[in-house]
Amino acid sequence: MASSLSMCSKILRLIPSVRLYPPLRSSSSRYESRGLCTVVKEEKKEAEPIEKTECENKYNTTQENDEKVAEIGESLKAVLLETKTLGLKVTDLEDKYKRALAETENVRIRMKRQIDDARLFGIQGFCKDLLEVADVLAKATESVPAEELTDRNPHLKNLFDGLKMTESQLLKVFAKHGLVMINPIGEKFDPNFHEALFQLPAEGKEPGTVAIVTKIGYQLHQRTIRPAVVGVVKAS
Repeated sequence: MASSLSMCSKILRLIPSVRLYPPLRSSSSRYESRGLCTVVKEEKKEAEPIEKTECENKYNTTQENDEKVAEIGESLKAVLLETKTLGLKVTDLEDKYKRALAETENVRIRMKRQIDDARLFGIQGFCKDLLEVADVLAKATESVPAEELTDRNPHLKNLFDGLKMTESQLLKVFAKHGLVMINPIGEKFDPNFHEALFQLPAEGKEPGTVAIVTKIGYQLHQRTIRPAVVGVVKAS
């Protein structure tokens, strides 16, 4: 027992003098740690190019997308410009088409009017020639004295009656074809229908009215082909 205690006391005296050192690592573990560092460094070296390649790919893809967007924008501008140009051409063509239609319609109306005028007034020259015949008949009937138209002159009376019948029939033919007489006695002078040959004073008549008709006028379908030759009352 005493020997055991002395042994323990010796051991306790030795303990403060003992220095604690970190456990020594074996050489194999040291090599393993170095190898691990090398692998990590190599993995880092390998990872850097991969990341760089991915960045480059992303940059290239973005650049390609920008180029495509720019190309699409240019194409859209060209399409819009072409659309605007075509719109202007369409507007111009519509205007020309409408003008052509209007011109065609005007030509059609003008030709129809000319055809109608030709149908109505195609006999104007012939009517003017017949007016001279009517004038001669009128002069012939007017030149016969009324007192001579008796049973004592049956031949003259029959001739006069024949002339009057011929004149009446001629006037009916004139009216049938739209040729009417203008006899403006007592009417206001109108230069569209009358031709003033002279002026004369006339009591009881308004100045500017027709006092005498020296030649009968005629209208063909309301167109004056011969104005009436008249004498107009002048102002006193």
